Amino acid sequence: MNEMVAFTTPASAPAWKRWLVFSPLARIVIYAACFFAVGYPLFHLATALHLGGKDASPLERNLVGLVLEFVSILLVYVVAVRLIERRRVSELALRQLPTYGIAGLIAGFLLLSTMTLLLWLMGSYHVLSVNADAVWLPSLLGMGIATGIAEETIFRGVLYRISEEGLGTWGALAISALFFGGAHLNNPNATLWSAVAIAIEAGILLALVYHLTRSLWMVIGLHAAWNFSEGTIYGFAVSGFNVKGIIVPSVTGSDWVTGGKFGVEGSVVAVAVSACISAVLLAIAIRRKTIVPPSWVRKRNALS
Repeated sequence: MNEMVAFTTPASAPAWKRWLVFSPLARIVIYAACFFAVGYPLFHLATALHLGGKDASPLERNLVGLVLEFVSILLVYVVAVRLIERRRVSELALRQLPTYGIAGLIAGFLLLSTMTLLLWLMGSYHVLSVNADAVWLPSLLGMGIATGIAEETIFRGVLYRISEEGLGTWGALAISALFFGGAHLNNPNATLWSAVAIAIEAGILLALVYHLTRSLWMVIGLHAAWNFSEGTIYGFAVSGFNVKGIIVPSVTGSDWVTGGKFGVEGSVVAVAVSACISAVLLAIAIRRKTIVPPSWVRKRNALS
């Protein structure tokens, strides 16, 4: 089971370094500080240079946002892991990008298509028209890929992965879900239920996908395709943000069923579908014996 843990504290490390550099909490704080230290001035520099501002086209604005997220989050993560953990960043291995990345995109599309189909069968989703002039590329770059890179690197690459090293899989799943749901509380049209729904469906599901694949490309692709399919293809709001989609729908029925103005993430249908998939993934993890016990249990077992 230890092979599931990407990093272990070097035996030769002095006590102060074990606590202030290598401990799970210390690394989470250090990585967060690195993201802020690079991202804050970069975004302000882009603003000062009038890159991606209000007067820019949607394509330019989202392209600039994608570059900034790539540099300030993904590249910073790679450099920080190499410097602090001193290991190959296998979760972002380029050889996995064509396979896991594409698999994630397909999975995200199929997941949202299944939710939409169920709402259509229930009489809550109606296609009014098709908007052939919908501008899809900015949405793909911004709300899709850029958001996928930022949120999955932070929540799965840092928060889940490092929490799992200390608290084990069960504790990391709980923390990942809690923080991921809480991070969406300030979104437009968010409610306590929508945050709980996102915690259950995406927080747990995406963490389990990462747990089984150990690939950030997989969850980045899945997250990107989820957002893109939800808004740009099927015309739902995406986590409370309105998106002009290729399909112009009429969504009727209780907000409990449809997700209302928050989007399909706030739907009990999305929660049910995601929970079923998560249950299957968890069963696979248990069968493969990949569930990581807390660090103190691993230490006790190593001594016995």
